[in-house]
Amino acid sequence: MKKILMVIDMQNDFIDGALGTKEAVGIVPAVVKTVNEFDGEVIFTKDTHFEDYMDTLEGKKLPVKHCIKGTEGWEICDALKETKAYAEGRIIEKVTFGSEKLAEIVREEKPDEVYMTGLCTDICVISNAMLIRAFSPETDITVIEKCCAGVTPESHRNAIEAMKVCQCNVI
Repeated sequence: MKKILMVIDMQNDFIDGALGTKEAVGIVPAVVKTVNEFDGEVIFTKDTHFEDYMDTLEGKKLPVKHCIKGTEGWEICDALKETKAYAEGRIIEKVTFGSEKLAEIVREEKPDEVYMTGLCTDICVISNAMLIRAFSPETDITVIEKCCAGVTPESHRNAIEAMKVCQCNVI
């Protein structure tokens, strides 16, 4: 049985940097524990922007420079970098909320189960869950709620409920 764990955007800027929250800081130990105990492949994503971020559509709607490639904020948090899974796993850079490449990996590799963790529940986690659902409608997707945090607690809860409606398991 093939399983993949997606670790979405566990980057410094989303944890305690430019767009960090106490909720994001709070999930780091649970994500590290989940990664260390996971019996399957682990794939990490990195929100990736460039110096022209403020000129992009996203930058105009969210005028906070973050996850600029090559900066400390763009890096995966140290606690996850220290895991064996990070050293052995794949890292997918993405320039927007969802990654077609991530969805294509699931479609091509046909895992029995995909588990989702990371930041932000209400933007990138839900976007990637929906892309995977669209690309691979028969793939079982499970969101590990204690390993996710949203922009706000309310938007996190809304995203969790939306993913349930779209037939994602939430544990």
